Formats: sequence, structure tokens, C-alpha cells
Amino acid sequence: MEYNIEEERELHLGSRTLVSQDSGKELFPVVDENGAVLGSMTRAEAHCGTKRLHPVVHLHVFNSDGALYLQCRAPWKEVQPGKWDTATGGHVDYGETVGEALSREVYEEIGLRPDEYVPRLLGKYVYESDIERELVYVFVTTFDGEPSPSATETTGGRFWTKDELYAAVGHNLLTPMFEKEMGRMNLLNLAN
Repeated sequence: MEYNIEEERELHLGSRTLVSQDSGKELFPVVDENGAVLGSMTRAEAHCGTKRLHPVVHLHVFNSDGALYLQCRAPWKEVQPGKWDTATGGHVDYGETVGEALSREVYEEIGLRPDEYVPRLLGKYVYESDIERELVYVFVTTFDGEPSPSATETTGGRFWTKDELYAAVGHNLLTPMFEKEMGRMNLLNLAN
């Protein structure tokens, strides 16, 4: 399940899928800490406290000025509704590669096609909350256009300066996962 950008750049995307709620019946892979698939479970099983490890992808989008794009999570989201979060974040579906999930999620959430950006894998880590455990694959890219956030997946998005991000930390505006990832991956030092 390792990400190979050369293979994934050829991914063909169909029409943009927009959702207004997550389905508890979606299937996710159960993985070990190296990403090897051990089985499957539903979204509902992944988020009910079983703490079975499942993979997710995050893409942090910087512009050339060093600002970082964040999306505002839709109010219907099960986890952290209405908070600002990474530009794109989503689950890897069962049978899908990390690269396929990244391309799909980026297109669904902010409208970028694979030929419009080049993701770079920063690393991966295990994140645990009260309801779940995720193997998080963290990518970054630079994009100087204007993302097109999904009207149903998000309530919009914008580029944030370093100063704005530092000022927002600890004030219940950003998701706790984003705040931890920002520090863990040293994101603000990647900006100009």
C-alpha cells in the first residue's frame, strides 16, 4: 500500500462526487502500522471506538507566498464539524491505494485534478482519538491557483498566513488533529 507517484499520476477521475453526509456502510481497510492490509471494516465500525487502525490521506496546500490553504469542515461532519482543517483529508477505501485515495479526495474536496499539483509524501504516523485510530499519510504541494472547495463537503476554504495560523492555535478554531500535525510535521517551517 506504499504510495508511488509515478503509477498514480495516470489515475483517471470521473465526474466530481459531492456528498452531503458520510455513509456508515463505506468499507475501509484495516491495516498494520506499516500499511499492510489485514482486513476490512465499515466506516461505522472505524468510528465507534474499536480503535482498529485504518489509513487516511492528508494534503497540505501551500501557495508560493507560503500561505497554507485550510478548509472549513461542513456542519454535518461526524468529527469536528465547523472547524478549520487540512486542505484535504479523507479515508482510503477498501481496495484503493493511498495514491488513488489522495487523488479522489483532493478532487472531491477542493477540485484539483492530478495534473494540477504534484504531491510530496512528508511521512506517515498513527493518530488516535477517543473514537478511532488512523494511519495518516501526509502530503504537501504548492498550488498558486484558487482551489474550488466542495459546497457539500466543506463550508469553504482560504489561504492562511503563518501569523494567522499561530494566532488560531489553541482557540478551538482548528481541529485538534490539524494542530498536532502542524507541529509534528513542522508544517509552518515548510512555508517561505
